[in-house]
Amino acid sequence: MITILNICLTVSAFVYVLIVIYLRKGWSAIPFFSTEISPSKKVSVLIAARNEEENIARTIEAILNQNYPASQLELIIVDDHSTDRTAEIIKSYEDCGVKLLQLQVGNRLNSYKKYAITKAIEMASGEIIVTTDADCRMGENWIPTVVGYFEKHNSFLVSSPVVYSEEKSKFEELQTLEFLYLIGLGAAGIGNGNPTTCNGANLAYRRDVFFEMGGFKGIDNLASGDDELFLHKVAEKYANKIGFCKSREAIVYTDAKPDLTSFISQRKRWASKSTKYKDKKVIVLGVCIWLFNLALIFSLLAFIILLPTLNWWLLTAFGLKMFVELLFMIPVLSFAKRSELLKYLPFLTIIHTFYLVYIGVAGNIGKYDWKGRKVN
Repeated sequence: MITILNICLTVSAFVYVLIVIYLRKGWSAIPFFSTEISPSKKVSVLIAARNEEENIARTIEAILNQNYPASQLELIIVDDHSTDRTAEIIKSYEDCGVKLLQLQVGNRLNSYKKYAITKAIEMASGEIIVTTDADCRMGENWIPTVVGYFEKHNSFLVSSPVVYSEEKSKFEELQTLEFLYLIGLGAAGIGNGNPTTCNGANLAYRRDVFFEMGGFKGIDNLASGDDELFLHKVAEKYANKIGFCKSREAIVYTDAKPDLTSFISQRKRWASKSTKYKDKKVIVLGVCIWLFNLALIFSLLAFIILLPTLNWWLLTAFGLKMFVELLFMIPVLSFAKRSELLKYLPFLTIIHTFYLVYIGVAGNIGKYDWKGRKVN
C-alpha cells in the first residue's frame, strides 16, 4: 500500500511541477503594458451593490476621478435590494452623472448579480463594458489603461489584475498571497492562449460581444460565474481576442475577508463554478492539481499512522511543490509590489494543501451564504 501511495504521489507531483512551469511560461509570455495612445471609446462602468454603505462612496469617487473624458465615461450602479443606505448614497451622486438602477425582483432568483449586470448592460451606452465591485479602489489611470489595451490589441474581452490591500492582520496578508496566486493563474492561462479564470472586480468586454454570446444565458442558474463562466463562453469562439492587461495602472484594489468564516464562504462560492466548465482542459487542470494535494494528504496520514519514520517521498513532494510555487510567485509578487509576502509561502504551501482539497468538495455540494442569502 505504501509503495502504491508513493508511486501515485511521485506521478502527481511530477504532473503538478509541469503544470506550474507551464503556467510560469504563460505569465512570462504577457508583456508589460503601458498605454501610448489617448483612448476614445465610450465606456460604461457597472457595479452591482448590496449593503455597501461603508464602501460605495469611496468607489464612486475613484471612478469619477479617472483621467478620462467625462462625456465618454458612464457609471451605472445597480442596487441589489440593499437594506442599508447604499441606494441613498448612490443617489447623492446623481448630479455627477451616476445612474442608479434598483432591482425589484424579490426572492425568486439564484443569480442576482448576473441579473443586475444584464439589466445594467441593457441601459448602458458604452461600447466597452467594465465591471468592478462596490468595495474597490483604483488609480486615476485605470480606465484609460484598460481601454488603451482594448484599442491597441482590438480585444473582445480583457481581464486585469485585482490585488488585496490595506490588510489589518496576518490572516489577511496570507489571503493576499493566495489571491495573487489565483490572479497569476488567470493571467498565465491567457498568456498560454487557454483562458481559464478571471475576476469580475476588474473585467472588461465589448457590449456587442456580450449580446452575441447570449449574455449569461446557460449559466444564469448559478449564483457565481459572471466572470469565469462568461470568459469561457467568449473563449469558445474568440480565445485569441482575450487579453490580460499586465499594468500596475490597471490594478483594482479590494479587501481581504476579515475572518475565516467569510473567507471559506467566498471560496466555496467561487469553487461552485467548476462543475459548469465546458472546457475539458480546464477541468483536467483543476483535477490534476486537486489530486496532487489529495495524494499529499494521504501520504502525510500514512506517515503519521502507518510508518512514523522519515518519509523522503513526502518531503520531496512538498519540497517540489514549494519550489515551483516560489518560481511562479516571485514575478507575480514583484509585479504587484508585494514581494515581502514571500515569507509566508512555506506556511501557505502546507495549509493550501488541506484547503484546496476541502474547498474542491465543499464548493460543489450544498448551499452557501452570500450577503445574507442562501444560494447555490
